[in-house]
Amino acid sequence: MSEIDNFSIGAIWSSFWPFLLAIFLFGIIIAIHEFGHFSFAKIFNVKVNEFSLGMGPKILKKKKGETLYCLRLLPIGGFVSMEGEDEESTDERAFNNKPAWQRFVIVAAGAILNLILGMIVVGICLSCSDLVGTRTVHSFMENAVSSEHGLQVGDEIIKINNTHVYSFKGISFNMVRDVDNKLDITVKRNGEKLLLKDVEFSQFEYEGRKYIQQDFIIVGEYPSVKNVLVNTVLDSASIVQMVRLSLVDLVTGKYGMKEVSGPIGTISAIAESTAEPERIQDKLLTALNFLSMITINVGMFNLLPIPALDGGRLFFIVIEMIRRKPIPAKKEGYIHAAGLVVLLGFMLIISISDIIKQF
Repeated sequence: MSEIDNFSIGAIWSSFWPFLLAIFLFGIIIAIHEFGHFSFAKIFNVKVNEFSLGMGPKILKKKKGETLYCLRLLPIGGFVSMEGEDEESTDERAFNNKPAWQRFVIVAAGAILNLILGMIVVGICLSCSDLVGTRTVHSFMENAVSSEHGLQVGDEIIKINNTHVYSFKGISFNMVRDVDNKLDITVKRNGEKLLLKDVEFSQFEYEGRKYIQQDFIIVGEYPSVKNVLVNTVLDSASIVQMVRLSLVDLVTGKYGMKEVSGPIGTISAIAESTAEPERIQDKLLTALNFLSMITINVGMFNLLPIPALDGGRLFFIVIEMIRRKPIPAKKEGYIHAAGLVVLLGFMLIISISDIIKQF
């Protein structure tokens, strides 16, 4: 084989493997989510007809016992099909014939496992990091503006614009959300809380939008069992906050559809980020950071009380618990079907937007 052939194969592989890694990570998130539903369905002796990873045509399938296990072509979702899940069934093992609390646990288990996976991955990332970030200002960059407006070395940042900051991740995110380049920052200084009004920063422009330039460096600590455990919880809380506030910003119109990414955009973003670092350990750490962000995002999104999502089903189960009788299955089915149509339409629009962004 010639050197040109070797170079071509190497160049193609170096461009292609990040996308394979991104698809693999996305598959882990889907598999964990569906396994949550599946495992608790089995624990509560619910008949599971199919466990499927991916969507679209089947490429691999195997029936074991009463359950058909499938791998489908498109790595953008999955499902667990339970007897009596979307229709009435007289089977005593059917989902609809189980107590409300068991159905609640089964439906919630997918999102809960996503959140648990996210926390585990956050902990792994912190353990592998050179330093664990804090909320305390270590130093200022050259020509820093914020130091001229009250922020000092040693200040521990507690709130930004009256929003609580859990970890260093929350500092950057809440700064990015600002629109007027003036932040109200609550800090702890010498054991006392102080409110610094209208702290200004430099700005930079990205894709036609102006953002605050963080001009200070946060104190880092060498990883230890204590600070890794503590910051695993705090960093995970920051990611949950990011998801919640991002949804609020989207609903209120602060950000448009072009800022939203679906599976295609997410896979592309993971691929680009993992291709940049030179060291393999840095590539893997970048990929794991993405994995923690996305799996917590998926877990939170699925708990929203939207028809067709797990949160929508949980909402109906809670109503049933309060009323002490279920909503008619047919009516609930219509609502979830309508929600699914809207959700698929939304995903189609986002996917088209993702594709357009690639060109």
